[in-house]
Amino acid sequence: MKKLVFVLVALVGLSFNSMAVEAKVNAKANSAKVVKQQRINVNTAGAKEIASALTGVGMKKAEAIVDYRRKHGKFNKIEELASVKGIGVATIAKNEKRIILK
Repeated sequence: MKKLVFVLVALVGLSFNSMAVEAKVNAKANSAKVVKQQRINVNTAGAKEIASALTGVGMKKAEAIVDYRRKHGKFNKIEELASVKGIGVATIAKNEKRIILK
């Protein structure tokens, strides 16, 4: 009987522990979403800032945006971002409200 009680207590403890871990994971995911909601000027921001602000844009694509900007000058229209390798129309559409050009 004592073993059964011990097993039940252990299972309840594991259940609460897994719920706590899940809550932490969800909190981190939600905070990442909050960061992705900020607006970013792609004509002045560095690669790290761009990668953290735009959905679907990691460091490699963000660096490509900065390199393209250095070679070709500032972006005048949001659609010009599609000229950057790895940045497509879908990525621009997902981030349209976050991108600032001036």
